[in-house]
Amino acid sequence: MAKTEYRIEPGKQEVVVTRVFDAPRDLVFKACTDPNLLARWWGPRRYTTTVDKMEVKPGGMWRFVQKDGAGHEFAFRGVYHEVTAPRRTVQTFEFEGVPGHVLLDTATFEEFDGKTKLTQQSVFQSVEDRDGMVQSGMQEGSTESMDRLAELLAELVKEKSTH
Repeated sequence: MAKTEYRIEPGKQEVVVTRVFDAPRDLVFKACTDPNLLARWWGPRRYTTTVDKMEVKPGGMWRFVQKDGAGHEFAFRGVYHEVTAPRRTVQTFEFEGVPGHVLLDTATFEEFDGKTKLTQQSVFQSVEDRDGMVQSGMQEGSTESMDRLAELLAELVKEKSTH
């Protein structure tokens, strides 16, 4: 399985996450923008994710709610600023549990040899915000999400080839 790579440089306000998926770009983009597919991979396995709102268009709002085994809920929200299918999305991201700390996420989808390189650049309001997110276990959760996305894409590619 491909590895999720992180670029987290000291003193910078950004985190860059890169992963290559063994799936065509259209399918990777769809898995990231279709609420039914996104709910199947977004977040760590120990949570279930419900897509409360997902208007994938400029100015459209999104809100996802994760629930743990004990019933505790954690919600995330944002606004799409750009949606250029299947190449790029730009959106804000805010954890409702720590309101006011909004970051800007840009996802680019590059296709080569039937694979897709997904690059997510997250720009935080401050180095402190970025460091806080990194210390909260962001890499572990992000890596698990990327692994789950790779598993879903493998399943979708297989389904597509049998039809």
